[in-house]
Amino acid sequence: MTGGAQFADVVRAHDSRFALRPRTAHWMAILAMDQFGWALSDLIPGAVRCTDLGSVGDRGVSILLPAALLAEHDPLPESWSVTSDSIAAWVAGAAGAERLVLVKAVAGLYRTWPDHGDPIPRLTVDELAALAPAGVDAYLPVALRATGVETWVIGGRDPARLAELLDEGRTAGTQVIASAPRVSPRPERHRRRRS
Repeated sequence: MTGGAQFADVVRAHDSRFALRPRTAHWMAILAMDQFGWALSDLIPGAVRCTDLGSVGDRGVSILLPAALLAEHDPLPESWSVTSDSIAAWVAGAAGAERLVLVKAVAGLYRTWPDHGDPIPRLTVDELAALAPAGVDAYLPVALRATGVETWVIGGRDPARLAELLDEGRTAGTQVIASAPRVSPRPERHRRRRS
């Protein structure tokens, strides 16, 4: 699945100029994702466009065009706080995926923007919600809470990062987990009382 790229930017510009209803802007942005998907399918050799989760991953590179799927099941708010990030989280949950990878123009999520330094290596969903970092949409923590999918935000400028994540289960970037790891309580030691 892809974002809407410049196609979505045109929708934002029209929304700003004409004050579109939220539902109209939402669906125009989703259709922009479909348009970008069509463009990518022409540019990626062997890419296959699909409109449902049953055909994703069957052959070659699958590019999900989300409009038809969301028209049938859209559980997301019709707002600019929802972008392809939250839609991807919903799709990952609906598909039963164990991991979601959001490939971005930056190497991960940062505490401050634009003077970012090194990305935050790991966040819980609650920490993500509290931080509200630039680079992902505002609704993403809600979508991730609903799915419980482990999520990575990595840079797309270095394709080796994605290969490393797929091969080794880790890479440079930001990992977002459902909640803080459980720490098992230490068993109490029973001391013998001396008499």
